Amino acid sequence: MQGVEKKYITPEELKEHNKAGDLWISIQGKVYNVTDWAKDHPGGDVPILNLAGQDVTDAFIAYHPGTAWQYLDKFFTGYHLKDYNVSEVSKDYRKLCFEFAKMGLFEKKEHVTLYTLSSVAAMFAMVVYGVLKCTSVWAHLGSALLLGLLWMQSTYVGHDSGHYEVMSSRQYNKFAQILCGNCLTGISIAWWKWTHNAHHIACNSLDYDPDLQHIPVFAVSSRFFTSMKSYFYDRCLKFDALSRFLVSYQHWTFYPVLCFARLNLYLQTFLLLFSWRRNVPDRAYNIAGILVFWTWFPLLVSCLPNWPERVMFVVASMAACSIQHLQFCLNHFSANVYVGPPSGNDWFEKQTSGTLDISCSSWMDWFFGGLQFQLEHHLFPRLPRAQLRKVSPLVIDLCKKHGLPYRSLSFIEANIWTLKTLRTAALQARDHTIPPQNLLWEAFHTHG
Repeated sequence: MQGVEKKYITPEELKEHNKAGDLWISIQGKVYNVTDWAKDHPGGDVPILNLAGQDVTDAFIAYHPGTAWQYLDKFFTGYHLKDYNVSEVSKDYRKLCFEFAKMGLFEKKEHVTLYTLSSVAAMFAMVVYGVLKCTSVWAHLGSALLLGLLWMQSTYVGHDSGHYEVMSSRQYNKFAQILCGNCLTGISIAWWKWTHNAHHIACNSLDYDPDLQHIPVFAVSSRFFTSMKSYFYDRCLKFDALSRFLVSYQHWTFYPVLCFARLNLYLQTFLLLFSWRRNVPDRAYNIAGILVFWTWFPLLVSCLPNWPERVMFVVASMAACSIQHLQFCLNHFSANVYVGPPSGNDWFEKQTSGTLDISCSSWMDWFFGGLQFQLEHHLFPRLPRAQLRKVSPLVIDLCKKHGLPYRSLSFIEANIWTLKTLRTAALQARDHTIPPQNLLWEAFHTHG
């Protein structure tokens, strides 16, 4: 009995199915219709919208465990992608993913979450004791700085639980997300998932990656001077007189602004949770968690003896936590950028191009939450942070083999690179006669 003859569509025909209401993707050459699934996708609809109309095998492998493959058949269109080819880079990347899975690295979480949650609980107790039981202003200042460190570590747990299950079950994992994100930091885990998944998929795309879209305060590229459209926020990032003025001095205002970056995150959380136009997963749980934060935090601050100390406490805690905001900027601000939607055919190349690692000793892994290995995390987002340092040499070898960049800088060097990038854009913003330059020009003049 002869088998059923395969039906094929061309890559050009697949590209036509890339709009809301008509979303097709290809995985290992088989074409799937995920139009109806997009709204129920645990990672949100943005990753599917950004990658629709193309082969997404590498992205699918990066984000999904082996058990996810069994659910694909119900979306199969019956078509295969004509002239489906796999690049040598992708072959090696998929082989590495398979080897990691075979070694059980995706399941070896070790006790990082337990240790981190224990440290968060201990720090919270010390903060409360310092505010309620101590009368010294220095004790109150120390409590504020400790609270900032608590926010950092709690955020890392929320981040990890969003990429893979850090707890023993999905429900406990969701509880950890709400506790560490909403209740302790005041930042919605739903908002974080929405933006963070888009960032991973469209790493350093100026118009698709929300983590680079900070107009009117910052601009990492002169391309923003043309009032670029944000496809994530679905609005124009207008470069007006105010933007030009602020960007012109961004290399001076960078660190002060980061000290108050959390205010914007609080605002973004409220805008999402109370916007009924978007389907927000677990909206009620997220709102309840936010209410917990905005109950205990103001109450704690109100227990301080006077308003000067209360202001000092809030500012100091946010300033201490700004180290984490700085880390995220260092990982991407001075890396290569591009304009346009992400491509599923160069997944490995895009991640190496758009990320920087921060080199440090192993004892600093707890402080940085493992995210100093930014490239390793972007390539293998489901890999527990305890394994990132171990796989780093293999990633370095793969980058060398294919002539791709692997940039690992010291904390100081990364700051210098970032400030140079900001200064380059700032000087261009001041000169009204200079049109936006191309990205190759910017890369050369920013980093020599």
